[in-house]
Amino acid sequence: MEQKHAIAALAALAQDSRLAVFRLLVRSGPAGLPAGEIAQALGVQPATLSFHLSQLANAGLVESRRDGRSIIYSAEVAVMKELMGFLLHDCCDGHPELCGILETAPAPAACCPPSTSKGNRTS
Repeated sequence: MEQKHAIAALAALAQDSRLAVFRLLVRSGPAGLPAGEIAQALGVQPATLSFHLSQLANAGLVESRRDGRSIIYSAEVAVMKELMGFLLHDCCDGHPELCGILETAPAPAACCPPSTSKGNRTS
């Protein structure tokens, strides 16, 4: 990832509503959510949400697709992974064992709890 792309992604996430949108979309998984459900879940006006989604899309953090009359948004997790890699690339000058952030990162089980029998994620 180039530095200018990292700055754009970080700038897009450096706002309360956009960070909340991105986190909601990460939780929704690859299926994503329609704009109306995002607005309702976060209590954001549709026009305001459209602005925030546009900012996230311009930074490459969300993608959209049409499904009938709805536009479905989903998080670009690969871009977030690339951003995290960019941020940690030079961690401790190539000695990750010295970098506390890597040791305190949540384990996959803490990050992704098992699904319930209904196929929904637990919270």
